[in-house]
Amino acid sequence: MKRFLRIAGLILLLASTSLGAHELMPAPAAITPGSGRLDVDAALGVAIDRPEDMRLRTAVTRWTDSIHRRTGIAVATARGMEVVEIKTAANSPELPKLGDEERYTLTIDAHGATLTAATTTGALRGLATLTQLLQKDERGWFFPAVTIEDSPRFPWRGLMIDVCRHWQPEEVILRNLDAMALVKLNVLHLHLTENQGFRIESKRFPKLQELGSDGHYFTQEQIREIIAYAADRGIRVVPEFDLPGHATSWLVAYPELASAPGPYTIERHWGVFDPVFDPTNPKVYELLDGFLGEMAALFPDEYLHVGGDENNGVDWNANAHIQKFIREHGLKNNEGLQTYFNGKLQVILAKYGKKMIGWDEILQPGLPEGTMIQSWRGQTGLADAVNHGYPAILSNGYYIDLNYSAEQHYRNDPLPANSVIPAAARHLVYGGEATMWAEWVTPDTIDTRIWPRTAAIAERLWSPGSVNDVEDMYRRLAIVDQRLAEAGAQQDNNSRIHAPGIDPKSATGGALVTLASLVQPVTHYKRGGLQPDVTQLNPSNDLADWCKPESLEVRSFNVAVDDWLFAPGALDADRATRFKTQLMAWAKAADLVAKAPAADAPIAQGRISSARTVVALADAGEACIDAMLASQPLTAEKKAAIASAIAVADKPTAAAVVFPMTSSIRLLLAAAAEPAKRDQLARDAWKAHLIATEIPLPKEKE
Repeated sequence: MKRFLRIAGLILLLASTSLGAHELMPAPAAITPGSGRLDVDAALGVAIDRPEDMRLRTAVTRWTDSIHRRTGIAVATARGMEVVEIKTAANSPELPKLGDEERYTLTIDAHGATLTAATTTGALRGLATLTQLLQKDERGWFFPAVTIEDSPRFPWRGLMIDVCRHWQPEEVILRNLDAMALVKLNVLHLHLTENQGFRIESKRFPKLQELGSDGHYFTQEQIREIIAYAADRGIRVVPEFDLPGHATSWLVAYPELASAPGPYTIERHWGVFDPVFDPTNPKVYELLDGFLGEMAALFPDEYLHVGGDENNGVDWNANAHIQKFIREHGLKNNEGLQTYFNGKLQVILAKYGKKMIGWDEILQPGLPEGTMIQSWRGQTGLADAVNHGYPAILSNGYYIDLNYSAEQHYRNDPLPANSVIPAAARHLVYGGEATMWAEWVTPDTIDTRIWPRTAAIAERLWSPGSVNDVEDMYRRLAIVDQRLAEAGAQQDNNSRIHAPGIDPKSATGGALVTLASLVQPVTHYKRGGLQPDVTQLNPSNDLADWCKPESLEVRSFNVAVDDWLFAPGALDADRATRFKTQLMAWAKAADLVAKAPAADAPIAQGRISSARTVVALADAGEACIDAMLASQPLTAEKKAAIASAIAVADKPTAAAVVFPMTSSIRLLLAAAAEPAKRDQLARDAWKAHLIATEIPLPKEKE
């Protein structure tokens, strides 16, 4: 069904030589369709008015290479009979910085295209738009005629990647930088130190990575490569060294700097832990001065992230010397001590020309002026920061590791229409960051958690706030998902889906892929409760790891069923047949998995029970559709059986997955219980009746 809907939509879009409903994400600030098209063939060339701009020349080469990979057509980096002309008023600095000019104008007609930007960075954003505009119809490849005036809503549009809880090597970072560039994100935030690992080489303090990393860390040369790779794409790299809590990996090497006696070992589980630096110990600042000075020289961005979150205070409370220090210095409490610590950090960072950014716990009286707040706890934290004069970015609502839908992220806005932030302070809201915490991802699966949903967040941070049509966002998200894969993102790499004893190329192997496309991992932090024994050392290789946070295939099915049930006139029997065909295909694949061998482990057995649940739900959907077509209500026995299948699907299991198709099955059950009412009630009354009588969803427990 997903493929059918996607292909049908693309046929309609590509049949026209004018832009029509555009496919771009993020949506431009202003877009005007033109008439005609610019054909992409051997006659097309690219001309740059500033050939000395090496960043732009390199970007144009990447762009022409991407065109060639997709079309097989070699676009010359020279003026052709038809030309893509790129004009910039000035070269951008070699390294991007906050506030870089990103505006561009793009005009395309039958004779050529002109991309005009004030800076190299603006031209990079325009090239990303050109990449997405490329289309094909029966006449061949082309760019639709269009005029675009574009600029970002917010200057800070980031993606945070945690490389600590599960190590993410350089190749993961590089491919995600390419994907970020496609959707105009401009900050890569690397979370480099954590209880579970110290992931950066220090030449001054080599014990940090030698004892705290299990051998998995970025060398300084690799960091330079990442920074250069990002800069070529107009992306800043902001490092985070979490202090004073989340510090176990630091203290493995330097236990004498902790607030409680060691020794310490790297944490393998997830959660908030007690180990924390001792802010009363002068040697702490000697280490941090040396280390942060070394890192300041390595990372060129003006901002350096100090973490500051989730210090539970247990070890500070238990240390008599620390509590005496608090009293003697008039610090009042642990929050005052952390502000004292932050003040010391700010002096160190200022010494090396850096500005401080931290999570919203650092917002306490006395916080150094100019510190940026990254709010993970909500709009209130964001408002508190800017109302006290601190610049801030929003991450609450953009936690992509929690497996919420693209819609939920898309509706989350740093400055919604009903924002409580006064107009005079809104300029201090710099934007936001998607956060990819790594408890439950490996290098093989991390892209499935980042893409394509982060493209919806990128649109929220780039496009005008008035761009908020959810259904149109999903239409374009399915298209940009393909462009992201072409850019190198691996969210659709099915090689990750394999189970012991099952040939990936067999029918059962293919059925595993289908099953993974029909379920979603549990949301929020529920998986830890369902799989409490999983640690950093466990392989992440089962259903909850294979599936994506949101099944666009099932969502398309649910939307289509909803439309079918509430369309005016008689039920469309042809559409019903297509629904049944889809359900039967799902049931067949799930049945194959249910009969496949699996280990005795609860997680593996959960995969089998999940497959059986999909079979039961698909069979239920077929029965309900048949009842609707025949206008014959389900028997009491059949209703009870379907309700039981839904109840099983709602029950949390060790598999740690949910079944999004229950959305349509609930509605179909309510309709099939009284099919005659569809003709007896007006459309809105019929819909209200079904919603009132369908089995309620289980209450969400956060």
